Amino acid sequence: MTASARPVTTDVLVIGWGLAGLVAAAEAVAAGKRVVIVDQEPRTNLGGQAHWSFGGLFLVDSPEQRRMGIRDSPDLARQDWFATAGFDRDEDHWARQWAEAYVHFAHREKRAWLREKGISFFPVVGWAERGGYTATGPGNSVPRFHITWGTGPGVVAPFQAEVERGEALGLVTVLPRHKVTALLTDDGAVVGAGGDVLTPSGTARGIASSRAVVGDWEVRAGATIVASGGIGGNHELVRRQWPASLGQPPATMITGVPAFVDGSMQPVAADAGARLVNGDRMWHYVEGIQNWDPIWPQHGIRILPGPSSIWLDATGARLPVPLFPGFDTLGTLAHLRATGHDHSWFVLSRAIVEKEFTLSGSEQNPDLTGKDLPLLVKSRLGKGAAGPVQAFLDNGVDFIVRPTLDELIAGMRALPGGDALDAERVRTEVEARDREMDNEFTKDAQVAMLRSARAYRGDRLVRTAAPHRILDPKNGPLVAVKLHVLTRKSLGGIQTDLFARALGATGEVVPGLYAAGEAAGFGGGGVHGYRALEGTFLGGCLFSGRTAGRAAAAAV
Repeated sequence: MTASARPVTTDVLVIGWGLAGLVAAAEAVAAGKRVVIVDQEPRTNLGGQAHWSFGGLFLVDSPEQRRMGIRDSPDLARQDWFATAGFDRDEDHWARQWAEAYVHFAHREKRAWLREKGISFFPVVGWAERGGYTATGPGNSVPRFHITWGTGPGVVAPFQAEVERGEALGLVTVLPRHKVTALLTDDGAVVGAGGDVLTPSGTARGIASSRAVVGDWEVRAGATIVASGGIGGNHELVRRQWPASLGQPPATMITGVPAFVDGSMQPVAADAGARLVNGDRMWHYVEGIQNWDPIWPQHGIRILPGPSSIWLDATGARLPVPLFPGFDTLGTLAHLRATGHDHSWFVLSRAIVEKEFTLSGSEQNPDLTGKDLPLLVKSRLGKGAAGPVQAFLDNGVDFIVRPTLDELIAGMRALPGGDALDAERVRTEVEARDREMDNEFTKDAQVAMLRSARAYRGDRLVRTAAPHRILDPKNGPLVAVKLHVLTRKSLGGIQTDLFARALGATGEVVPGLYAAGEAAGFGGGGVHGYRALEGTFLGGCLFSGRTAGRAAAAAV
């Protein structure tokens, strides 16, 4: 399409080619519909931010779980989901129904549907968001985090292939560098979209691209699906929507998603009558580290931690029970925001790093992403840190490696903001924790939890170091990691019914308009409520994209 070209007509218009958009398009094509996909980025970014993901998926009572000795059930998963979500608003009406449907999907259809598309899973199921409260508190009661063989690119691949087959058949048209500035309406119904044609760009995947305008465009469609993602790349918008319950937003944050995750479709959808809900619910990580080899602006990586690291706030005070690594992301964020500082610290031994540190993201896991079994055995079961982790130990500005505690503390204090650290408090916390290691019994809840974690053979095999004294030289050298708030996911968005139809201010359907993925709060305008159980973001894109694609195809 050239600048100011005549309008194009199609059955289904999909805005955004991330995972939700690709799934929606693939479903519409499977129903024999003509599809146009538009995105503001160059085609190198097909797959969106899902390409960069670790590929974790939430499944319930899977064969992988059963082989690991995990007894899961839909009732237990529902209990965990609703306790974690904390639904408490009138706006949560549809989100609750999406949550019920999602748990059912994760138990019944999801794995079989993905297996039919060639997607398989790493045999060890991960245990994310462990909670640490009571049975009716937030968190996963059992491991449910299924890592895709191929990580994020492996999840994207079959749906991208279906879209490309549709292109070859003449059913799909993909239009890069087409930014939506308005949804077209006719008598209250959405009948397509239009906007700016951006200058051609040859930037590589993830690299920020130009917003220079060279023309305009318009596509008219029987059904329009908004699958444009969230707001995590737009720090201004994140701060504007920051929840009051978390205090002041951080003055400094790092970014876990590319710059194109900018929230620009939110006001466009609202102008067409869609209701935006739960904008103050968001999911940001507190284990962020600055990428030593960045791709996008302020590029950060998340540490997926095992349970052994000592977590200290900026002053050196240990975080309270149960805010241990990997237990409660939102609870930890809320606690750290109350400290008045934007960073915190892990203190640990080299032995813990080698066993427990995994970095989030497809590019940080070449063994899983490349489906390289020999490399996987070497990196996950061999001695030493995995290659990407070692690269951060060698080059990461947030990593300090020292032989003694005094030298470690001095290195921590030398980093920006390190002057807030109370050296004696750090020493007291580390030495007190180490004294708890002399017995099999303990009053230290974290020590008890890490010993309990090793009762699960998946943790014992690849995720949890044998309990040991951190200050014992044979486990060294010592390591400290400065941690930052890492922006990632929006948990609110366009409110939708169970057919992914966008709803208006009074709950009425906006004719012709559908929403999926993060733009829809992964379904219903907030299927996760306040907190997520992990593995539910990619899965939410899959489920809501499938729903939107099928419903839109049936309507035209």
